[in-house]
Amino acid sequence: MILPIYVYGHPVLRSANADVTPDYPGLQELIENMKETMYYTQGIGIAAPQVGVNARIVYIDVDPLAEDFPELKDCRMVLINPEITVDESAPEVTREEGCLSVPGIHENVQRHEKIHIHWLDENFREHDEDIEGYLSRVIQHECDHLDKTLFIDRISPIRKQLIRGKLNNMVKGKVSCNYRCKFAPHNRKR
Repeated sequence: MILPIYVYGHPVLRSANADVTPDYPGLQELIENMKETMYYTQGIGIAAPQVGVNARIVYIDVDPLAEDFPELKDCRMVLINPEITVDESAPEVTREEGCLSVPGIHENVQRHEKIHIHWLDENFREHDEDIEGYLSRVIQHECDHLDKTLFIDRISPIRKQLIRGKLNNMVKGKVSCNYRCKFAPHNRKR
């Protein structure tokens, strides 16, 4: 089922996200719904808070980027309870990012090029891996959602000031998307 995307200003995006256990009710259905929603919105990653669920779950499919980043071919991941350690010795790289929950805004974000990640997959098998390059960026972006952080929290204060009007419009529910959105409860789009 295609779920609505929760947009900047909705409190679910800034709420704590609980660890997921194997007995989490409806887990497989939630993961399938997240996948379907992400593909429908043409995203490459989605975190549970973006569909209104405060759980530590991420789905990533970066295969659409394989033409520019061949190492991403057939790369799809379900991350449950991910824990990231940034490699401080790795260089930081600035690239443009966007987000389904912040529609119409793209900004340059600086992130570490290399991370170590520990996570559980959808079958609750443990994984530990060093990841670098563009996949590292996507994982950091999506896992930020689990820590109540949006990519716009990582841009310079002057850039944030320049997009303030667009962000205020999102809070008011005044944004156009090609997908169904959920706005802050007191500001439903009319």
